[in-house]
Amino acid sequence: MVLHLGQIVEALGGELHGDPATPIARIASLESAQADAISFLSHPRYQQQLSVTQAACVIVAPAFREAAQARGACIVTEQPYVYFARLTRLWKQATRPQDPQRVHPSAVIHPQAEVHPSARIGALCVIERGARIGAETVLYSRITVGEDCVIGERCIVHPGVVIGADGFGFAPVDGRWEKIEQLGAVRIGDDVEVGANTCIDRGALGDTVISNGVKLDNLIQIGHNVRIGEHTAMAGNAGVAGSATIGAHCTVGGGAVVLGHLSLADHVHVSAASVVMRSLHKPGQYTGVFPLDENRQWEKNAATLKQLHSLRERIKALEATPKENH
Repeated sequence: MVLHLGQIVEALGGELHGDPATPIARIASLESAQADAISFLSHPRYQQQLSVTQAACVIVAPAFREAAQARGACIVTEQPYVYFARLTRLWKQATRPQDPQRVHPSAVIHPQAEVHPSARIGALCVIERGARIGAETVLYSRITVGEDCVIGERCIVHPGVVIGADGFGFAPVDGRWEKIEQLGAVRIGDDVEVGANTCIDRGALGDTVISNGVKLDNLIQIGHNVRIGEHTAMAGNAGVAGSATIGAHCTVGGGAVVLGHLSLADHVHVSAASVVMRSLHKPGQYTGVFPLDENRQWEKNAATLKQLHSLRERIKALEATPKENH
């Protein structure tokens, strides 16, 4: 499959410098692109690669117009990375046409569930009673949508996702655990993407809420009654314990954990592998990772860390001691 530069610019806009009839057979990085590829420069630190790339065309910001023209064809746009993202969607649409079958024969859909006619339901999906799937939403294979759970419009849910399993709720009694029935559901907004094998638990009483535009990576655990604000993104293996609230436009790095019943303000960014142990009320970047080191040095540092509390108490006692007059 080949697209021509003229077709790309007609669909996505941008300022083309070069022959519209130039054929493009693939999208590639600056480093690996050959003469049949289109590439992009999204960060100034890669500009050295611009002069040597073999790409037929490069997508660049206005600041790199002259340098790009000096080497060949280019498309100039204010946001090259966003243009690249839209180009990937155009490319997929042109080169991988959708199967006309919207619901796979192996999918199991309860008679009381509602699936919009434009939604796509993949192989071995299970949609339980009272669940609702919105317009143009795509569920890939082996996805379970639990009873009364709602997925909005234009969502993408990748294989193995479970939406609406019971939250982890048990009451201790006489040395054993008594199950707390999870009576809420999960409500997912529009334009949400959920990565493979991610689990979103239903609420205990109210609903677990994933707001519009949220992006969840693979293997994420979202506990019961969690609320995630609009356009927040979370990387793989992150976990959010029950009843935590995460604001809008936040990011949570891979392997990070947010403990239960905490609140994160809008525009909070949690570094990878951090553990959030208190509410964060101010926007900003937060990190809680003990630094990596050689094991012997790490053990020494860890041993020292254990002494910090007693050291602090000693310093406080010294500061409280009256000083002798000289």
